[in-house]
Amino acid sequence: MTPRVDLPLVALAALLAPVATGVLFWLWHRRRLAHLRALGVDAAVARLAPADVRRPPVARGVRVALALALATFAFAGPRWGEGTIVVRERGLDVALAMDASLSMLAEDERPNRLERMKQEVRRYRAASPGDRNALIAFAGRSYILSPLTSDEGAIGLFLDNLDPSVVGLAGTALAPTIRQATDLLGAARGAASRALVILSDGEAFDDRSAAIAAAREARRAGIAVITVGFGTEEGTTIPIREGGTVRTKQDENGETVITRYDPSLLRDVAEAGGGEFIAAGEGDKGSRIHQALSRLDADQRAVEEGLSRPLRVSWFLLPVVILLLLDAWRADGGSLQRLRRALHLAGLLLVLPATPRPAAAQDPMRLFNEGRYAEAANRWRRAVAQGDRRASLLYNLGTALLAADSLETAEQALERVAFTPDPELRQRALYNLGLVRLRRGLRADGDDRTRALASAIAVYRALLLERPDDVDAKWNFELALREQQSGGGGSRSEPQQEPLPSPRAPPEEGRPMSPQQAEQLLAAAARDERLSQARRQSGSRAERPPGGRDW
Repeated sequence: MTPRVDLPLVALAALLAPVATGVLFWLWHRRRLAHLRALGVDAAVARLAPADVRRPPVARGVRVALALALATFAFAGPRWGEGTIVVRERGLDVALAMDASLSMLAEDERPNRLERMKQEVRRYRAASPGDRNALIAFAGRSYILSPLTSDEGAIGLFLDNLDPSVVGLAGTALAPTIRQATDLLGAARGAASRALVILSDGEAFDDRSAAIAAAREARRAGIAVITVGFGTEEGTTIPIREGGTVRTKQDENGETVITRYDPSLLRDVAEAGGGEFIAAGEGDKGSRIHQALSRLDADQRAVEEGLSRPLRVSWFLLPVVILLLLDAWRADGGSLQRLRRALHLAGLLLVLPATPRPAAAQDPMRLFNEGRYAEAANRWRRAVAQGDRRASLLYNLGTALLAADSLETAEQALERVAFTPDPELRQRALYNLGLVRLRRGLRADGDDRTRALASAIAVYRALLLERPDDVDAKWNFELALREQQSGGGGSRSEPQQEPLPSPRAPPEEGRPMSPQQAEQLLAAAARDERLSQARRQSGSRAERPPGGRDW
């Protein structure tokens, strides 16, 4: 990477600093000689003033000039190479509930309501990079696309694939969506303020009072509800594209459906939720969402990001300190013998910290490999507490806690690494994060089980999109799907655990299936993104959507 400096003019001044220092020392020496000559003739001055006083201070001038040049250049901000830096940003935890019903295909907004909604979400994300977002798609029921994350790539991927086939049950129901978002945000850890943003045309067919009551519950839970409208009150037809043909949506009586934007419901929900209503006619809704959220308190969180040319100030300041210490020592009448003694003492001080410590205390990785997971986790936790925030260290800590079966603490550590720029480390962290949530789901009951399994499925889906040939991830992904569909009556197979930090170990003996059998069984996982929702939809055709309307 090509070196550069932040302040080029200051760097140029660093080149001129030695010249200026030399001139000042020369003028100072001339003035001192003039004062000495005022004492008397040269013979008297030679007896009164030592030779060092009468000689030009060349050595001292070189030391001071070099120290000044290096300090000035350090102030200029020299950068080269590659590295990372911890950037602190302020952000909120925000769930984005996006209407994916058929009515969002109406073209009274260009190109249609659904695509316009995606554009506004992207504008909001660009204006609020520090926010963590969860994505929820809803129609007749709601479906969590992504847990809370600040990863732009993951959010963009789910946005690109959002369409009415994602949810599986037609219609529009707001109340279940608000309740699910409230549960999701309520489980979030940290002190950040929380908000729910509902983006919809407002044409909901469930119980209006239930939606308002759910918004009040969210408000009591400390979650502000913001609603954003799309469409026009005049309404329009809904185009349905099948193959190469386009037809208009018709109801059960064969009449053409006209979908209309309903601002009253969205306004009432926002009022009940203590938030703000953004009408469909507003321009740049993404910025309006950002402004509405900015009124909430924001928690400061540390985000580790790549930095192409890190500062190299210490390379220049360390010689400055050495030169100034040397100059002060010489000005105090130091001798070579005293310098040798000082260097000898400094050598002893440098050797003492390098004295080998017991291997167990020095190497937490050895503790981990010996199966002493809790001790290894304590070593890594101590390093994190002392300020080491490297993604690899947090990954080691999270994996040791996972191996020690401390799932809640392991999840907190792995969540911070799951979106690191390093692809290999990110994929390992996603695997272990999914494993934490899968184990929690296998051990829990009721709603806790459902939420944990849904989070595990979302994490493994993101991992398989990056590494589709990961057999162990497919195994865990399919296991989570089976458990979710069975409602707890399925197999209790233990998922394959990711080793740290060496390559993955062979599958455990005694598993119900070999990796080859799992590969055959899990072939459906590769096409799950396309077919799982179709299976849900076909399985729920007997259900009537909210209000009996399927758009």
